[in-house]
Amino acid sequence: MDIRKVKKLIEMMEESDISEIEVKEGDDSVRISRGGVVIPSRSTPVVDRGELKPAATPVIKGHVITAPMVGTFYRAPSPSSPSFVEIGDQIKEGDTLCIIESMKMMNHIKADQAGQVEAILVVNEDAVEFDQPLFTLI
Repeated sequence: MDIRKVKKLIEMMEESDISEIEVKEGDDSVRISRGGVVIPSRSTPVVDRGELKPAATPVIKGHVITAPMVGTFYRAPSPSSPSFVEIGDQIKEGDTLCIIESMKMMNHIKADQAGQVEAILVVNEDAVEFDQPLFTLI
């Protein structure tokens, strides 16, 4: 399901007193509740993004770059473009690391110092919160 449709559902839900909504579109479905849980599902197997997260909270060693705003995290300027950075890349201060889409504005997030990308802590197209760790640099 298109992320824009999900965002529109969330906006519509916020404007009403509905506490939960579920929409099915072909093989895709999404359930949104006031608790902030969005659960995508398909009739064909998909990897749950929660399975990609480690069981224990990782110890972050390097310099952490955090989200300056709430929005949707994008690793590349477009779906067909390569990612701005990969793990192991050497970056300079001011290099673009990702885009966070917030209120239909594309905000380029830049490195605040030079270093090597140690970890990318967010999955492409995930929603991010203010001050959420995005990258670590060594």
